[in-house]
Amino acid sequence: MPGPLEGIKILDFTWALAGPFGVMQLCDLGATVWKVEVVGQTEDRRANGPMVDGINTYTFSINRGKDSIELDLKHPEGKEIALALAEKADVAIENFSAGTMKKLGLDYEAVSARNPRIVYASLSGFGQTGPYANRGAVDVIVQGLGGVMSITGYPDGPPARVGYSIGDMAGGLFMAQGVLAALVERGTSGKGQYIDVAMLDAQVNLAENAVIRHFATGEVPGRIGSRHPLNTPFQAFPTKDGYIVLAGVRDWALFCALIGHDELIDDPRFGTTRDRTKNHAHLEPVLNEAFAQKTRAEWEGILGDRFLIAPLNTIEDMGKDPQVNHREMLIDLPSWKGRSFRVVNSPVKLSRTPVKLTHGADRPGGHTRDILRDVLGKDEADIERLYAEGVVGEGWE
Repeated sequence: MPGPLEGIKILDFTWALAGPFGVMQLCDLGATVWKVEVVGQTEDRRANGPMVDGINTYTFSINRGKDSIELDLKHPEGKEIALALAEKADVAIENFSAGTMKKLGLDYEAVSARNPRIVYASLSGFGQTGPYANRGAVDVIVQGLGGVMSITGYPDGPPARVGYSIGDMAGGLFMAQGVLAALVERGTSGKGQYIDVAMLDAQVNLAENAVIRHFATGEVPGRIGSRHPLNTPFQAFPTKDGYIVLAGVRDWALFCALIGHDELIDDPRFGTTRDRTKNHAHLEPVLNEAFAQKTRAEWEGILGDRFLIAPLNTIEDMGKDPQVNHREMLIDLPSWKGRSFRVVNSPVKLSRTPVKLTHGADRPGGHTRDILRDVLGKDEADIERLYAEGVVGEGWE
């Protein structure tokens, strides 16, 4: 069966991570994506890499399944080709700085004039309005401004960036959610609409618990390492062969007995979850010492049937995890140069219209000729002229 978005066509102007990652979610679900890249784009200049066997692995993963067309949007004829594609698209998506697409004549007003049914999404650091609208932003900027870095790390250390680009990727996910909602609404109204998503807004949304705690109590959340602000013990603990993570304790007496510390059971400092959180500085060293006596596997055997506990995996460990592999969350996709690379799969499991990933990113401009011919109906002579005049292009390296 085709994916659930089979038949939906997306004109993708995105670059870097946030936009391409969001579009990737829609492509994984079966949408056809025409990815616009600059004329002269080459594999090594697509992103930071790393380059492996001539493939830009960064691009390979987040632009998988998309058809690439190299197009000069500053050329009048290049702009017209983009507008002609927009007429045939259901969705257009861009993540340039606010105002860039208007300068190119490819903003929502221009595109919707040609296709009133189009869903047009703009993803930017700060959105299209407000005092920061014209400022640029990348992941670490919105993590910083959104407060997430102030609560990430340990109290005696500096603020830390989340280990993957949650500032970019959360923006992309919310953008994809907005596109799906607008497509559903279009099924009723028959009309497209404009979607404005800010990466900073996404970070604020994800800080939900810290936000309500602050405004309800007046306290400013800070860095507490891997601990939970309200539930103790709820954190990572060292063992003989790495770390384990423990997510709360419902039966305190049983827990204390199983870890060999019966004296903690009746200690008034640790009687309730609230008590344990208040006195975590006294409890944590005792638990650290206890857990350090056995391996992760041993602790899973002792506590796993009664408490929420798991090994703290490295990325290498995660790649070998039986649950991850049972869910087919890591798959091999072939590249346009032949070699396959292992990438993450979609987490969306559909019973009737399953996600089917077949290939990584297209080569730069790899579908330029096909899109011009099959989508826009241009003949070979006109296509060759467009190549010769630098309006379109394709690259092999």
